[in-house]
Amino acid sequence: MTARTAQPPAAQTLGDELRTWRRRRRMSQLDLALDAGVSQRHLSCVESGRASASRAMVLRLAECLDVPLRERNVLLLAAGYAPVFPQRPLDDPALGPARRAVDLVLRGHEPYPALAVDRHWRMVAANGAVAPLLAGIEEPALLAPPVNVLRLSLHPRGLAPRIANLAEWRAHLLDRLHRQIAATGDPVLAELMRDLAAYPGPARPAGGPDGGGLVVPLELETEAGRLSFVSTTTVFGTPMDVTLSELALESFFPADARTAEALHRLAGTDP
Repeated sequence: MTARTAQPPAAQTLGDELRTWRRRRRMSQLDLALDAGVSQRHLSCVESGRASASRAMVLRLAECLDVPLRERNVLLLAAGYAPVFPQRPLDDPALGPARRAVDLVLRGHEPYPALAVDRHWRMVAANGAVAPLLAGIEEPALLAPPVNVLRLSLHPRGLAPRIANLAEWRAHLLDRLHRQIAATGDPVLAELMRDLAAYPGPARPAGGPDGGGLVVPLELETEAGRLSFVSTTTVFGTPMDVTLSELALESFFPADARTAEALHRLAGTDP
């Protein structure tokens, strides 16, 4: 008997990719055709492989489907075209202006904590106010680069034991990650979700948020006492580079006067 060797999975065609993204966005073929300004018949032929699509049409369809830049390159490759969106490391000289902008935002946010993360929630930069809040982490491996901030936050030997409202904050982070997976279909994020969901932790609050506040706060026990934060996320508005399109700045603001005073005291600055 002749042994069979495992065959690699077949490459996705452009039609396969388009159908996947249409389903993810819950768009019919007609919906996408109308948005892109093409006939449904032509789009049907493209999806079935009976017709080809120009590079401009592939990019137009990707725009209508709100496909991330990384995956737009995948669509182009599936259609037989070269990728058009570069992917450079943050320390590439071409990204110098963007990196300086990130550093400016992070430093300008001090003495309040702020950090930059990539698409998989790995920390790529942080300001000086972050490190003091991480003192006392029981599992040193969680702080080994690249630090995954979601693992660090929810791991039972990470920040989780010091988060006073862990049930609420955990539900908030998992919901956010769930939406990100739904939007991107990223398998690495799906695996991260499985890992985080398996961590021991309090049950999701019954009935969800009580509606008494405007946002979900992070209430963290520290050497300076309990600190309460609200967070915002900043992204580049018109990125044309894959790395920049996936970069997010997470900025934490004091939710009360006591937290603001404590952070200024830790930094040795005046409120």
